[in-house]
Amino acid sequence: MRRFLALLFWSAALGTPAAAQSLTKRLDRLLDQPPFDRHHWGVVVMDTTGKVLYQRNGSRLFVPASNTKLVVSATAAALLPPDGTVATSAYAAGPLADGVLDGDLILYGRGDPTMSRRCFDADTLRTAACEADPMNRLRELAGRLRSRGLRRVTGAIVGDGSYFEPTLVADTWEQADLLWWYAAPVGALAFNDNSIDLRFGPGAEPGAPGRITFSPDFGDLTVQNRTTTGASGTTGLGAGRLGPLAFFVDGTIDAAAPARTSYLALPDPNRYTASAFRRALADVGISVQGPTESTTDSLRYATARAGAPLGEVASRPFREWLIPILGASQNLFAEMLLKQIGRRQTGEGSWRAGLGVERRFLIDSVGLDSTQFSLRDGSGLSHVNVVSPLAFARLLLWIRRHPNFAVFEHALPTAGQAGTVRNRLVGTAVEGRVIAKTGTIFRVNAFSGYVTLPNGAIRIFSIQTNNHDLGGAPMVARIDSLVVEIGKRK
Repeated sequence: MRRFLALLFWSAALGTPAAAQSLTKRLDRLLDQPPFDRHHWGVVVMDTTGKVLYQRNGSRLFVPASNTKLVVSATAAALLPPDGTVATSAYAAGPLADGVLDGDLILYGRGDPTMSRRCFDADTLRTAACEADPMNRLRELAGRLRSRGLRRVTGAIVGDGSYFEPTLVADTWEQADLLWWYAAPVGALAFNDNSIDLRFGPGAEPGAPGRITFSPDFGDLTVQNRTTTGASGTTGLGAGRLGPLAFFVDGTIDAAAPARTSYLALPDPNRYTASAFRRALADVGISVQGPTESTTDSLRYATARAGAPLGEVASRPFREWLIPILGASQNLFAEMLLKQIGRRQTGEGSWRAGLGVERRFLIDSVGLDSTQFSLRDGSGLSHVNVVSPLAFARLLLWIRRHPNFAVFEHALPTAGQAGTVRNRLVGTAVEGRVIAKTGTIFRVNAFSGYVTLPNGAIRIFSIQTNNHDLGGAPMVARIDSLVVEIGKRK
């Protein structure tokens, strides 16, 4: 009896053994309940000293989906200046006299993804937090060229993406994904997330073609409408490419359905941005007589780029790039950031270089075992990525101790408030106390981040589940139940 009382006193005084036991029982109970017990789970819970409070398959490798974005974001927060920017510049490939550029006008990108209609701060009411029009910065650049006296370009307007590699699509992305915005190609120029907004709705009556519109429309893209308006409950749309600048949309649209929007990726982001710039130039009175083109040949306009630009505009700062990456889980931003890291650290703006920098960072700085991760992209779209929950937890611990942690922390969405977790953990005891990154692809769900306990202590967690057949909703609900238990005092 004395031994039992002494043990009880010791547990109460120190807190951790009894608390850990209680946490273990609660999490095991949730993971071992049918039908969740037949699925592959990886869970790690850690305190801010680095002590592992709970783990199940913690060192096993899991496909992490968009939890992959934690890696590129932490790497950028540690290696790039938070207030750093990149320039998009206009160069003259020929003499400029009397308002006439006798040659091509070059739009040279350095990997700015922020010409996009989205918010760059969780506080969307902050002045200039959101961009309502992706054309704004191109119009600003066009205005600067106009103020330099430019009125006419005799040659082409060329989107020069040679700051990054010519490869625009990661080799492990699935072919079926490449039509859609979430697998948009990754060049050194980007506009409107390298996608068009396709709006579709029913026609005037059953049997009539559906109504299809798209934006932005620069006059060089066509969408073939093969849709039919059908009876109630018959919506089933498909889409495909007919060529680099042509799509088709087919299927049936419910006669009672409201108009909706999908987003289709354009295969040449460098040309797409040049088309947008051409429109911006026209809007300020600058005509371009030649065609719209693109290039990834770094030598083609090297001489022109060696001179001073006619004008340039700066991107939003790197700290703001993390908001769409971690908050909205925007894939293009993550991939462009990965190539940016490679270019700045090694001089090569490629997936290979960016992933190489990430690998050295995780091993040399974070101190991870190289067998605990293997990455093939920055966003997590690839099913070939694998990372252990323990690796994620240690990364989250490491970045929390870094001087730039505030940049990383600010970009993570808060459960019940914003981003991909705005509808999660609502009404639970941990609503507003969890900042974490989600991850979802087919038969994969992940959730990693921080939870604040009622006493103010922080716990770090990484929850991964692969190869499940229940569908996303039940797995997300079970993951959230685990987080609620992790967020309790004991």
